[in-house]
Amino acid sequence: MNMPLLDNDVLRSFVAIAEHGTFTSAAKAVHRTPSALSMQIKQLERNLGKTLFVREPRRVTLTAEGEVLLDYGRRLLRLNEEAAHLDALMWRAG
Repeated sequence: MNMPLLDNDVLRSFVAIAEHGTFTSAAKAVHRTPSALSMQIKQLERNLGKTLFVREPRRVTLTAEGEVLLDYGRRLLRLNEEAAHLDALMWRAG
């Protein structure tokens, strides 16, 4: 079974929600609307077949699956950032 690739933009939104605890605060951090983040996360959960957040009236918390993805998401975003910096250095040196 082919799993869809994880988009950096979606991962950035996912990590922001996990770190801020609400869709509203995370939306401000990533310059999107809360409804846009909600749609991204619903699609991500659908693609993965896992529930990533427990949604409560005033906050969200990660499920066990969400905790695992958070670790991977942070690492993937960090690697992407490192690769972008390396690319910029290569262009200057070349």
